Amino acid sequence: MLAHHKIIATELKVAEKQVTATINLLDEGATVPFISRYRKELTGSLDEVQVAAIRDRVLQLRDLDKRREAILKSMNELGKLTPELEKQINEAETISLLEDIYLPYKPKRKTRASVAKEKGLEPLALQIFDQKNFDLEAEADKFIDTEKGVSTLEEALAGARDIIAEMISENAEARTKMRTYFQEKAVFKAEVIKGKEEEGIKYKDYFEWNEPVKTAASHRVLAMRRGEKELILRLDALPPAEDALAILENQFVLGNNAASKQVQQALEDGYKRLLEPAMETELRVSTKQKADEEAIRVFAENARQLLLAAPMGQKNVLAIDPGFRTGCKVVCLDKQGQLLENTAIYPHTGQGNVKNAEFTIQQLCEKYDIEAIAIGNGTAGRETEAFVRSLNLPHVTIVMVNESGASIYSASEVAREEFPTQDITVRGAVSIGRRLMDPLAELVKIDPKSIGVGQYQHDVDQNKLQASLDDTVISAVNAVGVELNTASKQILAYVSGLGPTLAQNIVDYRNTNGAFKNRESLKKVPRLGDKAYEQAAGFLRIRNAENVLDTSGVHPERYALVDKMAKDLGTTVSALMKDPQLQKQIKPLQYVTDDIGLPTLNDILKELAKPGRDPREQFEAFSFTDGVNEIADLRIGMKLPGIVTNITNFGAFVDIGVHQDGLVHTSQLASRFVANPNDIVKVHQKVEVTVMEVDVARKRISLSMKTEVGSKNKEQGARIKEQNTKNVQSRSQPKAQSRPQAQPKDADGDLQEKLAKLKGMFK
Repeated sequence: MLAHHKIIATELKVAEKQVTATINLLDEGATVPFISRYRKELTGSLDEVQVAAIRDRVLQLRDLDKRREAILKSMNELGKLTPELEKQINEAETISLLEDIYLPYKPKRKTRASVAKEKGLEPLALQIFDQKNFDLEAEADKFIDTEKGVSTLEEALAGARDIIAEMISENAEARTKMRTYFQEKAVFKAEVIKGKEEEGIKYKDYFEWNEPVKTAASHRVLAMRRGEKELILRLDALPPAEDALAILENQFVLGNNAASKQVQQALEDGYKRLLEPAMETELRVSTKQKADEEAIRVFAENARQLLLAAPMGQKNVLAIDPGFRTGCKVVCLDKQGQLLENTAIYPHTGQGNVKNAEFTIQQLCEKYDIEAIAIGNGTAGRETEAFVRSLNLPHVTIVMVNESGASIYSASEVAREEFPTQDITVRGAVSIGRRLMDPLAELVKIDPKSIGVGQYQHDVDQNKLQASLDDTVISAVNAVGVELNTASKQILAYVSGLGPTLAQNIVDYRNTNGAFKNRESLKKVPRLGDKAYEQAAGFLRIRNAENVLDTSGVHPERYALVDKMAKDLGTTVSALMKDPQLQKQIKPLQYVTDDIGLPTLNDILKELAKPGRDPREQFEAFSFTDGVNEIADLRIGMKLPGIVTNITNFGAFVDIGVHQDGLVHTSQLASRFVANPNDIVKVHQKVEVTVMEVDVARKRISLSMKTEVGSKNKEQGARIKEQNTKNVQSRSQPKAQSRPQAQPKDADGDLQEKLAKLKGMFK
């Protein structure tokens, strides 16, 4: 049995000493962000992904060791542990192989084989399984015993076959062969359950579906399983049975005599009744785990990109949670996101109310010197945006904000604690406004599963999903850094080394003693010991701190080093941080020691150049196309601005302002082959798309980001643009008159439309 660090080093293709150092740091209580940021010399500059992979793998290997110990103990107690079995158990490298070895000895409930053994038929079974030439009927006749429940020759042989069938199904070598065969040759076969066609229309693609398990994409695996769970689809995952039987026959059928024929019968029964169901179950579990891992990876990456979306920053914000009949809830927030005033307007319920709404918005903007207006993108969002833009407010940026999860926040304990006297509509509007100012600070208050960037978050392993999303949030929070004197307890809880209890203690201490003046005073917070301080300090920022380094990502353990750098240049740390020319004079090699190497020194120099730099991109305002508010407003060929809301392995979903995201399939992301959509787009990225297909009934919109779409013929492009203008103008008509049900064109229909357009050009 190889040591854990050797196994992990081989798997991750890194040096053993890197793995050993990382495991030691993790065992000492260090967090992933701290190790990857402040212990680069020890780990050889492993990044967060590598450190997390080492953490997860060592936990798996330790769990495997625990199971190994439990099996050895059980086998020993059963008196079945031979030196050979002990060697096999100790050398087993996977949980599957470990369980295969243990299976024949594992205490189990009553089976057909155990019943046959109780009837005394095991010696007959072993004799038959040996497949020597003997008088089968004469030997079987010896085991007829009515008192034991064996009345006939056939009953004796049937019982023996039951024992042989179980022996074959529990044979470790056979299970390994079958496992490999299933993995290589099994096919997912999905079909609709009779009578469920209309109810399961969203699973139409899988009504008659066959696909090799080996190459099945994770999103299709999860979609088929969801359809099965909802009793819409029937799903199997099996290889050809005849080839499986041939593999088993080659191993177990040793001759062509009467005993061999009994073994053949037992083998066929054992495969269909025991081995095939067991392998299919195992395959379904493994493919589900693989699909879960991929879906969680995609979800976590999307969540990270959303959390790290560009913040507008500290602005006076008016936020609107839109609505039609119930009106729009309006809140005004100061630069710190504190609620100043709230009211309601009714711009969509009549002329008189429109005038009042106009007056209210204009008055509030003037009263609070509003710099930006955030509008939720839910029901009535586009109509409310059009209303606000019509006011032509000077020097005010108007932005649509994704409100996914705002309703969950507004009903949460966090929101009740922040705004105990306000109703959920006010809390929801506040969340929308704060998301514009700082997405990360607001989104950490919401369960990551509810922030609108996943497809199968409710289908995957919830514990693994939560662990991955926690890692994602922790990584994002620590990458940005947290302002100690203004941060909520929710975001503080994600800082390396803290957690909910210490975060609450920090807030309580801050409320009692006032703002922190330096990082060192963190040690006065109850229960925040040296270890927590070491882990957290570098990720916390103090604006206008007594020590200028407290505004940066330089860890306090390196303050003395920076002081020496400044002293060597005959200046102060404060002056050094303000003067790029002085910084260029620092020669890092002069400061290399046994525990401080170039990775740390380079990080320090970056921080001196841009102390506390926010890694997020600069905020850019965005607006959707006027007049395109619903799916019925779309036309083939329209070019529209959009925002990427979700990225999957098969493409990217884009919000184009019609309350239904469209899909840009991987084949439409670029004019070249795209292996990974993340190479082309990021969540919250602003893009331009062309409408390719609209299926109103299934609420599906197909989009393209290819630059040549719609531009192969300039005249045709001009006509499409002209038609788009007419479509936009027609939106002023009653909605009932502007809802043609656009359907996907077949090849002939598309050709006819092109011919008609060409004829029109030459009239």
